[in-house]
Amino acid sequence: MKLRVVTFTFSDTRTQETDIGGKTLCDELTSADLAPERHSIVGEELLVIRESVRAAALTCDAIVTTGGTGLGPRDVTIAALEPLFDKRMDGFGEAFRRLSEADVGVRAMLSNATAGLIGTTCVFALPGSPKAIPLAVRKLIAPVLEHAVKIAQGGGH
Repeated sequence: MKLRVVTFTFSDTRTQETDIGGKTLCDELTSADLAPERHSIVGEELLVIRESVRAAALTCDAIVTTGGTGLGPRDVTIAALEPLFDKRMDGFGEAFRRLSEADVGVRAMLSNATAGLIGTTCVFALPGSPKAIPLAVRKLIAPVLEHAVKIAQGGGH
C-alpha cells in the first residue's frame, strides 16, 4: 500500500534553507519508505495552521507536522489541530513522552506531541527538535502508519 503523506513545519522563522526539522522529518519518512508528496512551511498562526491541515487532510492518508508543540507563547499547533480531530490517538503522545524520557529526562513531560484522525487521515504533531523527530518516526509512526491508515479507512483490525 503506497501511502500519500504530507508534511508541515510550523514556524515563523524557518525558511527552506534553515528548516532542519522539516528536512529531518522528510528524510526520516523517506528512509521508512513513506516519502512525503509535499512539504510546506506554515507560519505559527492558529487559523492558518488549521486551514492548511484541514485542506491537506482531504487529499492524503497521513500528515506529519513538526514545530509548535511546546509551552511557548507562539506554540499554537495543538490548539489549532485538536478541534479538527474526529478521533484522538492519545497513545501516541503518551508513548512519545515515555520514549523521550530516556533522552531528555523529565523534561519530556513538557512536550505536547499528539495525534488524531481528521476524517480518515492520520495526523501526527511532533516537536520541532531535530532529535525528537527520528525517535517519533522510527519508533512510533513508521511501524504502525500503514495499519493505522487501513483501520481508519474501514479496513480490518
